[in-house]
Amino acid sequence: MDIITTYCGRHKNHFNNRGIIVVFTRLFFISIVLSLIVSLSACVTTNTGNAPVPNPEKAHDAHLNLGLTYLQKDNREASRRHLEKALRLQPDSAPAHNGLGMLYQLTGEMSLAETSFLRAIKEDAEFTQANVSYGRFLFEQERYEEAYRYFEIATKDVSFQQRALALTYMGQTALMLDKKIKAKSLFDHATNIDNKLSLPMIELAELYFDENNYAKSKEYLDRYMDISGRTARSLWLGIRIERIFGNKDNEASYALALRNLHPYSKEYLSYKNELLKSN
Repeated sequence: MDIITTYCGRHKNHFNNRGIIVVFTRLFFISIVLSLIVSLSACVTTNTGNAPVPNPEKAHDAHLNLGLTYLQKDNREASRRHLEKALRLQPDSAPAHNGLGMLYQLTGEMSLAETSFLRAIKEDAEFTQANVSYGRFLFEQERYEEAYRYFEIATKDVSFQQRALALTYMGQTALMLDKKIKAKSLFDHATNIDNKLSLPMIELAELYFDENNYAKSKEYLDRYMDISGRTARSLWLGIRIERIFGNKDNEASYALALRNLHPYSKEYLSYKNELLKSN
């Protein structure tokens, strides 16, 4: 699984029109939170002579760090408490507003989530992660045109450490807008920037399969599986590719793995339904 490692600076499942899960699982959500946790000093005071003087900036950073850490651990109330304390100390903190947005999204309070994301963007236009977070929020709300615009803003920040991921999200959104050529270009760009990011590889494998370019599809599928292993999505695609090439042993191996590893996946259900139709 690719883990986001973006530095802070100062993800229910959703199906696309090809029936493919677009990543916003809890594990992905955790990785977003991890990307925002800053390296902070545990000390929140500065010694001046004999008397410790409170340091509001360090106190803000400490509460922000704790809020995001608790969010990653799914301790929502503790997360809210510390993020709100961070904002009391620094009301214009874009990372804290972004953190609250993710918390509200997790608790299903979508209006509050949107307000928080927009506030984060307003407070710091250079905090690119907020554009990505809001783009993901809009995508989950099926507001694809808007999501596309915010991902596009994020991808223009060439110093953003997770630019490849933002390009991938933009590509997924392009697919929802029926812009397949643009999507392919974005996924390809993402793999050029980060050749260890597997998500654009499986997207490219699917696109090439749909175009009947099976050799290219297998190339990207193999690259994806080298990084992310045997997911339900990759195994189901592998079954179809090997079937086309007539490699019955490989097809059977993928089918067995799909049954054993992902027996309740929609991909295994698709495989079973296809078998029933062929009998």
